[in-house]
Amino acid sequence: MGTWGSGNFDSDTAADHLSSLTARLVREIEDAMSGDPVELEADEYWGVAVPCNLEILNVLATQHWVGVTLPEAATVESWKATYLAAWDASIDDLEPSPEFKTQRRATLVSTFDQLTEAIRAK
Repeated sequence: MGTWGSGNFDSDTAADHLSSLTARLVREIEDAMSGDPVELEADEYWGVAVPCNLEILNVLATQHWVGVTLPEAATVESWKATYLAAWDASIDDLEPSPEFKTQRRATLVSTFDQLTEAIRAK
C-alpha cells in the first residue's frame, strides 16, 4: 500500500476506508430514496438521517481526500426532488411554526445543493 504524506488520509489504506465509508452513506440514502416515501417524512428516521448523511458526504467532499466516492450530481438532484416531496407532504402534520418550517426547508435545500456543487467542482 502506498503512502504519499503524513496525514491521516494520505495512504491507500485510508483511501480504501473512505471509499467504504462514503459508499455506505450513499447506499443508505439510495435505499431510503427507493423505499416507502413515508420513511422520508419529516418525523421519520430517514427523514432526519438522509440530510445528516448528505452533510457528512459534503464535508468529506470538500476535503478532496482520495477515496471519497460520491454519486453523480444528477442523482443528488433526483434525491432532492424525492426527499422534498415527502417532507413537504408531511411537515404540516407536525404543526411547526411558520418560521421553523421556512428555515428548515431552506436548510434542507441548501444541504442538497451544497453536495451537488461539491460534486460538480471535483
